[in-house]
Amino acid sequence: EETFTIEGLMQNGWALQCGTSHFLGQNFAKAFDVTFQTEKNQERELVWATSWGVSTRLMGALIMTHSDDTGLVLPPAVAPIQVVIIPIWNNEQAKAEVLPYAKQLVERLEASGVRVKIDERDNMRPGAKYFEWERKGVPLRMEIGPRDMQKSQAFCAARTGGDKFSILIDDHVEATVRERLKTIQADMLNKAKDRLKSKMFYPESYDAMKEMMASSENGNNTVGFYLVPWCCDAENEAKIKEDSKATIRCYPLDHQDQAKGKKCFYSGKDATHMAVFARAY
Repeated sequence: EETFTIEGLMQNGWALQCGTSHFLGQNFAKAFDVTFQTEKNQERELVWATSWGVSTRLMGALIMTHSDDTGLVLPPAVAPIQVVIIPIWNNEQAKAEVLPYAKQLVERLEASGVRVKIDERDNMRPGAKYFEWERKGVPLRMEIGPRDMQKSQAFCAARTGGDKFSILIDDHVEATVRERLKTIQADMLNKAKDRLKSKMFYPESYDAMKEMMASSENGNNTVGFYLVPWCCDAENEAKIKEDSKATIRCYPLDHQDQAKGKKCFYSGKDATHMAVFARAY
């Protein structure tokens, strides 16, 4: 009877249905004779059913929204490993000094609630380790070599890019790392929000939307979500899909009051909804 959807805007401007919830009413209960016994009157009534689809598609959307050509880029809030510590040595004496120092940092960060892993493998060079953990999307990498240990610091890189930086390994290192993870999380969210804002278009006609979509194929950045007044019509919707491959993704709840007094961008009839059209996966 009602369906709600989460529509995600991917980096190329296409939509991905990340999740859905359906209020099924009593339709399925009637079809399959599914009942329950009421607590008050001990009578049998048809159940009211819902259906939820919020699982792997949502994870796929997260990956597609943030990742890059190097690999995964995971938000710290959901990353299985938030910090990877890579101790660096070039001889056994340096290893005997650096490795225990790095493990102490691991213990401190774990005790403060940070999900951290140390990469102490002997059979890989540091550069290969950097690439592996970048590919796996770990938000923060901390490198500790003999010189870093002498300075009581770690040389760090955020998976989101930018210049490398140092973090002091002092009495406040746990708070410093947690704050850095919060910054990475906020930067990723803001970047996605900015992309959504920049790729939300408001064409005044169907021809204008088609032109925007065609221009995108020529290198212009006008592929995205198209918010338009719409007169609900399944036949017209099918024509648009066949002609342009764009489909209705949703009727955004916070824009429905804008449909009043407007004409459908396709048929010219009175609009019944504000609809988001887009190409979709």
